[in-house]
Amino acid sequence: MIKQVLKQITPYLSISCVILLLFSCGTSTDSKKDLLVFRYNEYENINTLDPAFSRTLQDNSINNQLFNGLVQLDNNLNIIPCIAKNWTISKDARTYTFSLRNDVYFHKHYLFGKDSTRIVVAKDFEYSLNRLRDKKIAAPGNWVLNKVDDFMAINDTLFEITLQQPFPAFIGLLSTKYCSVLPKEIVEHYGNDFRSKPIGTGPFKFKRWEENIKLVLRKNEAYFEKDSEGNALPYLEAVALTFLPDKQSEFLQFAQGNIDFLNSLDASYKDELLTTDGKLRNSYTESVNMIRGPYLNTEYLGFYLDSKTPEIQSELIRKAINYGFDRKKMMMYLRNGIGNPANGGFIPIGLPGYNTSIGFTYQPEKAKQLVEKFKKESGIANPEITLVTSSNYLSFCEFIQRELEKSGLKINVDVMPEASLRSARSNGKVDMFRSSWVADYLDAENYLSIFYSKNFAPNGSNYFHYKSTQFDSLYNKAFTVTNIEERKHLYTTMDSLAMQKALMVPLFYDEIIRFTRKNVEGLGINPINLLDLRYVKKTNLK
Repeated sequence: MIKQVLKQITPYLSISCVILLLFSCGTSTDSKKDLLVFRYNEYENINTLDPAFSRTLQDNSINNQLFNGLVQLDNNLNIIPCIAKNWTISKDARTYTFSLRNDVYFHKHYLFGKDSTRIVVAKDFEYSLNRLRDKKIAAPGNWVLNKVDDFMAINDTLFEITLQQPFPAFIGLLSTKYCSVLPKEIVEHYGNDFRSKPIGTGPFKFKRWEENIKLVLRKNEAYFEKDSEGNALPYLEAVALTFLPDKQSEFLQFAQGNIDFLNSLDASYKDELLTTDGKLRNSYTESVNMIRGPYLNTEYLGFYLDSKTPEIQSELIRKAINYGFDRKKMMMYLRNGIGNPANGGFIPIGLPGYNTSIGFTYQPEKAKQLVEKFKKESGIANPEITLVTSSNYLSFCEFIQRELEKSGLKINVDVMPEASLRSARSNGKVDMFRSSWVADYLDAENYLSIFYSKNFAPNGSNYFHYKSTQFDSLYNKAFTVTNIEERKHLYTTMDSLAMQKALMVPLFYDEIIRFTRKNVEGLGINPINLLDLRYVKKTNLK
């Protein structure tokens, strides 16, 4: 098996060496220069380096190294200053006025002229948000401005945003990578090619990208943030990414010390690294660190309600699937206990509105009864559904497939590449699909927006094509409520409406699990799993 894996990754080993040679005269992982390079792999690749189009976790994590916005999140998801050093909110909670730092510079580029750079001013934010709204650009992140009435640069260091109505979660939206500041002259020079020639203000600057092969970032020597002792950030000199196409190859590279970091737990190596109760195995405790914490991510199966398939249209079958498998057993066997069984609604643990009483528990007899009832009412003697997933979640879908067979429901499992599945899901080409929803900002409205009728895919995130006047009314009401307890009640009520119709099958509320080599310091975790390399150091353990 090891020989097969080595044969598979041989072409990539030479690529890794090429990247390291950019920064080091030797290939030893203990060399002084290598300690300044952070190396990791993205097996799902990077789609864009333009933050306005940064939709995936992989895109957001790399763009988080290249760009900044008005505000940012700390590791506890508190909103803290970034390019805006402070801000005020009007009494009617509609106008936000941001006071900008005067020491933030764009990465160097010859188009800036004599000094090859320039300072960021409020007009840059005005341009960046206008670009996000531009229908010709069709940026997927334009939804973050849905509640915005207007914005303007008052002067170089004051920027004002006015909302259509009060929206308590708005400041959190500004922390998304969509709202990063961009230089107009560079963006307009490159046009669509800005996606691969980015200029931002972040702790690292773009060096080289060969799509699906390698990506290299270098330290931004002029970065404006300091650590608590006044030292310049970042500590690293470079970041080097490879794009090995499968998790097993990625793990082997990590085990050999060729990459510094694993950002997930995969079925192909979970039992090698972890015990059945989720502890790091003794054979790795001296060379590997494990970091584990809550993740605002709900993994689920979704139904396309406009499907012509009777089984998909049937609430009986959708509920039977929810009742028909043991989530706790699934997590123990397939994830070594990492993550929490989703016996509540769509809102995950950690957000106001989460409630265990509105979900489904394991009731196999009830699942059988619902399937039998469907057979009698529909006249379909052998009901079946096709479930589409990516290969990374095949084991989960096959587990559910086997369990539902006991209830009299046949589930066919098809596998698609992740990108193809995203496209098919958005365009209503799959009846039942595996997906996940990771929080973009810290409010349950972010999750509930997926059920709002005006967000029908492909123009929005309502992949189910669910429409409810009652739900829409409560959703719109939530924007006017500032009392957190009242909002919490509204959120739970909306979530329960979706669960009553069994629009989806919540599988589990995820946990973040990161593995680093023992010499990596300063890589924390946060509940949205965004990679932050500003404080990372590598030490020579010898």
